[in-house]
Amino acid sequence: MRTEARIEKVRRVLERRQLDLTVVLENVHDPHNVSAVLRTCDSVGIYIVYLIYHSGQKFPDLSKRSSASAVKWVKLQFFDNVEECYNLLRGEGFKIYSTALTKEAVSLYSLDLTQKVALVFGNEHTGVSELAVSLADGNFRIPQVGMVESLNISVACAVSLYEAFRQRNSKGIYDKPQITGQMFEEIFQKWLQK
Repeated sequence: MRTEARIEKVRRVLERRQLDLTVVLENVHDPHNVSAVLRTCDSVGIYIVYLIYHSGQKFPDLSKRSSASAVKWVKLQFFDNVEECYNLLRGEGFKIYSTALTKEAVSLYSLDLTQKVALVFGNEHTGVSELAVSLADGNFRIPQVGMVESLNISVACAVSLYEAFRQRNSKGIYDKPQITGQMFEEIFQKWLQK
């Protein structure tokens, strides 16, 4: 139902959508993880998420997930290889940073996440592929002090995106709409139908 409150909420949310912050998921198959990542992306205002599923692998069915509703508010773009995805992102001016537990990886907290940036997260068991790590502009890790050296992908993504949110919010980036004009009106009308 299109109440005034609903119309205003859709407008407010769309005004804060970020075109210059995105997530790339590589071969993430667990529907719980994908749904949780999409919910976090919606929460911090990400407009589009890029998903890479290498030859023959399939996107998990999210229809039975309670958080699957986030897929209505986040645009998804699919690729079957890393190079094609990264080329598109670079063509749009994105810096690409992948999660990696390497010596060269820098702390998440040293990244400038107020710039045009794509954060890459990998498979639940194998992480980001060597190819995706090697083709990224840089690699980062989330500092930890415990015995276990890795976080669940949805948790790692949430920690990273909320650091991006913190940096962007403190610089007033969310106060300046990135989607405007005809694009805004088209998405706004589409969202009102959902």
